[in-house]
Amino acid sequence: MPVNIGTLDQYIRIVLGLALIAYAFQDGLAIQGWHWAGLLGMVPLVTAFFRSCPLYVALGISSCPVSQ
Repeated sequence: MPVNIGTLDQYIRIVLGLALIAYAFQDGLAIQGWHWAGLLGMVPLVTAFFRSCPLYVALGISSCPVSQ
């Protein structure tokens, strides 16, 4: 997959992903109610790690700086 996530976008995804995961596990390992939605924080973490977002590819977007 092409690299289409810039550095700032990557950092934002890491912070957002960790915040969502912290929300999911705020009451311990017993995830109840809507706290399971916090597990969706894995998606921004994975895309930040690989620096590639499938949604960006589909929309033709890239937050990487243009190399000259």
